[in-house]
Amino acid sequence: DMQRKTRIALHPHSKKPFVLKTSKDDNDVTISTDSLKSTPPTPAFSLGQILTVVIPLLLVYISNQWSRSSLYYLVDFSASETANPFTAMNVDIGFSEAQYGVLASVAFTALYAIASLFAGGLADRYDRKLLTIGSTLAWSAATFVTALSSSGDYNQVLVARILMGLAAAFTTPSAYTLIRDLVSKDRASLANSLYGSGVYFGGGLSSLSILLDNKVGWRNTNDIIASYGVLSAILAVALVPRDPKVQSAMAFKVEDKEISKDDATIDDKKKDSPNQFSDVLDILSRPKIRWLFAGSFFRFCSGLCIGVWAAPYFKLAFPDDSSSYAVTNALIVALCGVTSGVAGGWLADKVAKWAEDSGVDSNTGRLAIPIIGSLLAVPAWYLTAHSLTFDYAMIWLAIEYLVAECWFGPTVAVLQSEVRKSQGGTAQGLFTLTGAVGNLAPSLLGILYGQQQTLLSNQSSESGIGSMIKGNAEILSTLIANSVCAGYLLSAICFTISATSTTNASTITQKGNTIKK
Repeated sequence: DMQRKTRIALHPHSKKPFVLKTSKDDNDVTISTDSLKSTPPTPAFSLGQILTVVIPLLLVYISNQWSRSSLYYLVDFSASETANPFTAMNVDIGFSEAQYGVLASVAFTALYAIASLFAGGLADRYDRKLLTIGSTLAWSAATFVTALSSSGDYNQVLVARILMGLAAAFTTPSAYTLIRDLVSKDRASLANSLYGSGVYFGGGLSSLSILLDNKVGWRNTNDIIASYGVLSAILAVALVPRDPKVQSAMAFKVEDKEISKDDATIDDKKKDSPNQFSDVLDILSRPKIRWLFAGSFFRFCSGLCIGVWAAPYFKLAFPDDSSSYAVTNALIVALCGVTSGVAGGWLADKVAKWAEDSGVDSNTGRLAIPIIGSLLAVPAWYLTAHSLTFDYAMIWLAIEYLVAECWFGPTVAVLQSEVRKSQGGTAQGLFTLTGAVGNLAPSLLGILYGQQQTLLSNQSSESGIGSMIKGNAEILSTLIANSVCAGYLLSAICFTISATSTTNASTITQKGNTIKK
């Protein structure tokens, strides 16, 4: 009879004891209880379950979007008396249209783009709830710093904007991979769209910032925005579900014997797990994903040009309707944007199921929604930018949001389903990086606008202020109409190529097992 010894160990998360019996030579391990087995959380399927997962993350995302987008509504480049240091940030700090373009895009993306990839890798490896809370507090601090900037100190605002971009990069990789792990795959597009609606709620609040600005000034408006960010971080502590990656982490060591959930040792995992660079190369090796990123890039370019330059344009084109624009635009962005996003996600899940039942790749069905939405957005935005009255402009803007904003949830659902689970954060980081590079579009538009504005002022210096404002509005109208419509059309083409591309036929080998993708 072989002498045996018994050890009592403690389950690292449930705190429930279990017994390990090992032979004298420590070769065999028997677990006397099932407490070691980690049961993953049941994926949310009903709308109520999905909202429990999404709403806490959504509150944080609203803060993210409000903090980064409020800048667009706190500037006034008109020559009217309304442009004063109390309400117009550009007058107080002293920056030009070109410098505004840098603040609104490149400054934000300077570290945002670089951090996106690292954020994705961290989301794959570490506690995504903690990453969410920490990043929220960081960009809220940057918003407070902006409010405290000294008059005429453009560099201080610039640095705060860069730090805000760095912090904001950690939001979506953590959130979308959490949603992927906690929500049923059949409801992925809907859940992603619900979370993505934070763009529109945050955009609506940013638009309403015009009203706050008129009452309390741009500095106090930033203080209010930052305070909401701190509140959303506190709510995230209490309400964001625990990261299942942390909850189900089973690797632990008992007297140099390593046991893992995947029946592999930690050493084997370290040997077999690819680094982030190889993950990036693997993701980008797939034609379907490359074209998906290309379509997303052009779609981001169009959306960012609208986000950065629509408010300055409408202030120039319809100066008497500034207050009406603040309220109307907020309603359009929030109601029409959310409706389009959620409906697009719901439709994408339905079309994906129909496609799968018909023997077609489900992701081909999902991508039909972004394709159609981008094509319909071309005439809708063109008519928005060329409307002769404020009322018609707002009607077409509402239509544009209804048809255009259906793309985000389906696109993210396709991306997450086309990569390995361990690559989800890195893939989302690449997607975020795509949007960061898209921020070059409004910067380029700002440079072109500044150049043409200078030419106009040289040619009509004696025409009066009214003629100058009208000429500037016409220039900006042409620029944003052509650039945005071109981006929409190119995105539809790229999404179509992605939808018709076959899923990568190469195999992924992991610990001797071959997984077909």
